[in-house]
Amino acid sequence: MRLAGVGSAVSLAGCTSLLGESADVRISGGVGPLPMVQVWADMYEEATDTVFDISGGGTGVGVNDLLNGQVDVAMMGRDPEEDEIDQGLFAVPMLIDTVVGTVNVDNPVLDELQENGLSRQDLEDIFTREITNWGELVDDDVDEEIVVYGRSDTSAAYKQWGDFLAGEDDYYTENELENLADENHNGDQAVAEAIGRNENAVSLNNINYVYELESGELEGDVRPIPLDIDGEGLSEEEDFYETRDEFLAAVEEGTYPAPPAREMYLASDGGFEGDAADFVEWVLTDGQEHVRDNGYVPLEDDRLEEAQNNLEAGP
Repeated sequence: MRLAGVGSAVSLAGCTSLLGESADVRISGGVGPLPMVQVWADMYEEATDTVFDISGGGTGVGVNDLLNGQVDVAMMGRDPEEDEIDQGLFAVPMLIDTVVGTVNVDNPVLDELQENGLSRQDLEDIFTREITNWGELVDDDVDEEIVVYGRSDTSAAYKQWGDFLAGEDDYYTENELENLADENHNGDQAVAEAIGRNENAVSLNNINYVYELESGELEGDVRPIPLDIDGEGLSEEEDFYETRDEFLAAVEEGTYPAPPAREMYLASDGGFEGDAADFVEWVLTDGQEHVRDNGYVPLEDDRLEEAQNNLEAGP
């Protein structure tokens, strides 16, 4: 089945849930993949009359809902954990997303950040409070305290960020980062709004909460922090943050590292069944055509073939 396109983006607040009606497919989980899953569901519903009920809440919420029998599908922004698999969780990848460090558009050292970027070590020092002043960070006369915002929900993005900050073979837990933050907020939208209110704040966001949805431009109150990947200053090859398309190309080419880039998954309790199985099969075939237009990176061909084979074989 091939479906017509529906444009480049949808409202992050949108939802295909029809209150008062029985849904054919119930989905909950990560807010990172939520916008894309909503687009897919809208397209699929239009073609098949399948009724969806979709909500966010974070990867942890989705997994709990799934294993408690409250939903048919969980959206996951991280790899499944062994104890979840032991409980019957079965997951297939659906796309690649990423998170970036974020600051306010009026950050006192924004020009320096955009020109030189920050290394992984710089970001680790910020989020672990080894460096607490913007002037100290960039060797400038500015004397402004860094305000760190974290996540208060069960966020796969935050977990991935903790893995990235600690470098190879180590990680910071969500609890460790939450305890070090000045404030913690529930979900990407809340974090982006908090960043937009405080010119000294820093946090992290999925890129669809950084770039304007329809244009893919930087038009709001949040700006990404360019990553100095090799720690030697921001090179021309590392400077790809002006538009979402440039950034996604860097993720697809592997220039922007993983983590923070990450695969996202759709999961079932045991194998996918009925309408949910049909929907996930479509996501892994025709649905992949719409991933780039909506701010994500599609799976590479070999990974997509592997996901399709695993879906057919089941757990």
